[in-house]
Amino acid sequence: MTPAAVILTLAGYFLLMFSVSWLSARRGSSNAAFFSGGRNQKWWVVAIAMIGSCMSGVTFVSVPGMVGSSGFGYLQMCLGFVAGYAVIAFVLTPLYYRLQVVSIYQYLERRLGLYPYRTGAWFFFVSKMLGASVRLYLVCLTLQLLVFDPLGLPFWLNAVIQVAIVLAYTYRGGVKSLIWTDVLKTVVMVLTVVLTIVYIAKSLQLGNLPAAIADSGLARVLWLDDVNHPQYFWKQFLGGLFVVVATTGMDQDLMQRTLSCKNYRDSQKNLMVSSLLQVVVIALFLCLGVLLYLYAGANGISETGDRIFPAVATGGGLPVTVGILFVLGLVSCAYGAGGSALTALTTSFTVDILTVKDRGEEQVRRLRGRVHIGMAVLMAVTIVVFHRLNNTSAIDAVYRLASYTYGPILGMFAFGILTRLHIREKWAPAVCLAAPLLCLVLDLNSARWFGGYHFSYELLLLNAGLTFLGLLAISRR
Repeated sequence: MTPAAVILTLAGYFLLMFSVSWLSARRGSSNAAFFSGGRNQKWWVVAIAMIGSCMSGVTFVSVPGMVGSSGFGYLQMCLGFVAGYAVIAFVLTPLYYRLQVVSIYQYLERRLGLYPYRTGAWFFFVSKMLGASVRLYLVCLTLQLLVFDPLGLPFWLNAVIQVAIVLAYTYRGGVKSLIWTDVLKTVVMVLTVVLTIVYIAKSLQLGNLPAAIADSGLARVLWLDDVNHPQYFWKQFLGGLFVVVATTGMDQDLMQRTLSCKNYRDSQKNLMVSSLLQVVVIALFLCLGVLLYLYAGANGISETGDRIFPAVATGGGLPVTVGILFVLGLVSCAYGAGGSALTALTTSFTVDILTVKDRGEEQVRRLRGRVHIGMAVLMAVTIVVFHRLNNTSAIDAVYRLASYTYGPILGMFAFGILTRLHIREKWAPAVCLAAPLLCLVLDLNSARWFGGYHFSYELLLLNAGLTFLGLLAISRR
């Protein structure tokens, strides 16, 4: 694809996205609309938005790419996602609605005290800032290759432009705008995957598509024979369950949409319908992955993993429409995730860390506006730092860090919900730091200490369990 084709594609999508954002926020930009969508959003609209909001640009390229190494094994984790959404819908959501919280971490303050509350908010802040910056960074790399390098423009300008776009369409409407732009993102993403499948199937002249996928040798779903294998079913299922509970049910980013419904019953319908639809969408991504590998094998393309989708889509062997669809799907996922993270960071930092108690509507509006801009600047700086490091291991470390930071949050919520005990709250930060450090030691030595066993997503559960035990040790009646 030429830089001009990419720029025109992006300009068309941005115009559509800004139009949707402006229309959704045209009735005002109150703090309630920014933080919680006014709590009057239709549940089915939020359900569609949740599909897109749970998937980033990394998901867009990684899920098809993982078919080469693990087949359809990711569906095992998706079954855990559905179970995790049920826990969120019927345990956490009624609790949040009953307390009428703006930030979900306010629950920790009311149940355990100020120190656990601030600890949870800071864990979320660090994890979300790094994770969101990495996701936008990976998209910046693609755009640098396709547009900015051919035009001789520096990477820092690329990063500033991408973050400025995210800031512009979320600054006024907040969650209210995010919901409708995420609906747009979901539609674009699904159409991209379906149409790409159609184009590749026609190119390979596959008459019976389901049979071709089944006979490819890449469609294995269940791993039940080796407990030490990272793809072992119960590791994936339980990992999916607890990952969703921690990274969705206890994540301000995604719960802001859920809490925008009128009441908890509408929110429950949104969560369960969305979880089932997400399984369908992920299955489409995996089917696309099989076709990408079949096409690559038939056309001498050696790329695998995260590189196979961009290599096939923009390599020139398929119609230019496929490359346009790839760029559209990638940027829709990336900007949706970036805008979502930026809004959640603004909400959590304003409400949880700076606090807005006893402040008037106008004071809060000015404060969250300054925080929103500050979060955008920090995100742009973080992206440029990643580029300066020029080290993919740094990105891997960020994702590993994110998997550790949600464990203490999950442990604190579990302790608050499952027990009636109080804690010596000043010790809570020490407990929440010790638990992930112990998990790191176990993770680094698991193969040597436990007969070749390798931790997978169950490490999150272990992290939460250690936090729970630590809180139990500092508890008092």
